[in-house]
Amino acid sequence: MAGADLRGGLGKTVAVTSCLREVEPEEEIHRITFHARPTTRAVRHELFTSLHLPGQPPRYASEFDHLLKTALATYPRTLVLDEAQWLSSDQLEYVRYLWDDPYTQLAVVFVGGEGCYQSLRKEPMLSSRIFIWQRLARLTPEEVLDVIPLYHPIWADADPADIAFADHHATHGNFRNWARLTAHTRTALQRTGRTRVDREVLRWAFSRLAPTGS
Repeated sequence: MAGADLRGGLGKTVAVTSCLREVEPEEEIHRITFHARPTTRAVRHELFTSLHLPGQPPRYASEFDHLLKTALATYPRTLVLDEAQWLSSDQLEYVRYLWDDPYTQLAVVFVGGEGCYQSLRKEPMLSSRIFIWQRLARLTPEEVLDVIPLYHPIWADADPADIAFADHHATHGNFRNWARLTAHTRTALQRTGRTRVDREVLRWAFSRLAPTGS
């Protein structure tokens, strides 16, 4: 098992996806994203759907659990639980129950926003089984100059000083902010007919960004 606790917009999903693609086929990676606090029954149904199991979901918990454990025992799979801070103690214990079965071949990656680490650490039987903990922070100014020119073609030939200017005034090392800025900057380039980012283009793009407070 692995756990990650990341603040919003730092590229947690992209980072996990990119790393997993380097080590195993896409079809063996099963992602479930939680947008609200689910029930254990809902987690069972999400797993049923993600594993592409045939037929209708079983009505009774014991039958459902037997079906899931049988499916997870057929060959190795990786389960990515995104926004895992929404999982309560019961759901976290249920994931551990599936992982602990001696016949399942399951790797679990918990990915979550602020509070995920604390939720996982509250479950001693689960947290003791987590092999790797990973925390991502904002990109440093130096990392921005290395990474952003590779992120999108409009930044590839941009002046590093302009990239640093954009990060200082608008994006603050946050990937989600960079995605927003990139979209607005592309629009500015198209409207002006310019082929290269400059301060005037950036200021127009800044004006289209809602204040982030970060």
